Amino acid sequence: MNNHKKSKWVPQLIFVGPVLIFFTLIMIIPFLLGMYYSFTDWNGVAGTVNWVGFKNFTQIFTNDSDFWKSFGFTVRFTIVGVILTNVVGFFLAYFLTKGLKLRNVLRTVFFMPNVIGGLLLGFIWQFIFIKGFSTLGDLTGWSFFNLPWLGDSTTGFWGITIVFVWQSAGYLMVVYISSLTNVPTEVMEAAELDGANTWQMLRSIIIPLIMPAVTICLFLAISWAFKMFDLNLSLTKGGPFKSTESVAMNVYVEAFQNNRYGLGTAKSLLFFIVVAVITMIQVRLTKSKEVEA
Repeated sequence: MNNHKKSKWVPQLIFVGPVLIFFTLIMIIPFLLGMYYSFTDWNGVAGTVNWVGFKNFTQIFTNDSDFWKSFGFTVRFTIVGVILTNVVGFFLAYFLTKGLKLRNVLRTVFFMPNVIGGLLLGFIWQFIFIKGFSTLGDLTGWSFFNLPWLGDSTTGFWGITIVFVWQSAGYLMVVYISSLTNVPTEVMEAAELDGANTWQMLRSIIIPLIMPAVTICLFLAISWAFKMFDLNLSLTKGGPFKSTESVAMNVYVEAFQNNRYGLGTAKSLLFFIVVAVITMIQVRLTKSKEVEA
């Protein structure tokens, strides 16, 4: 019996053991250390670490307007970004599952922005917003292109949102394509015979049947939007006057520029809890709407 148990556990340890060790070293231990440092006044450099209890959290809730300003920006950005990214990703997938001759080429084109690093992508779009749009505005005379895209709180918000959607929609498109191609054709044909139009089939058949993909895409988009940092850094750097500063950037500035690592990790811990709760609620709600074909 012991030998039988051993023979079952040895292969599992061989294959799972190394992954578990690296996951523990890279994820679990840093996370636990971050939790510990959130209750200290460590500056990220000094060899001494003083325990301060809930002082950092008290300061966040009572005397840190910049954090809550960045939190409000992040919530607004997440709501708009998640909706637009999923809508664009779904409709790209919907039209690219039709009989288009160039659909494979178009799928590649729309997916390509996702493989470009966020910082590089941000600098490319910074050039487009500042130089490219200015040139188009001079040529066409359209005031739209002459807006201060990265120099104003409103246009800065929409500038980051445009780049985020442009980068992320292609990935969600692939997820939606894989789900749309598995929708039973006999169900669609039966709906057509019953006289259902495109909108009715989309609302009553296609969307309910691809709800597992919707669950995944919403989860991905929410997590991407909430932790958005690289686009924020490369496009606006949180300006003007921190009006477009995300929570991730606020934490970065607090920990690595202001040298208040303890306070920064306290903010990141609060942020982690909020994002975890929101994503769990989202997954629970969307999974409850899933149906079987």
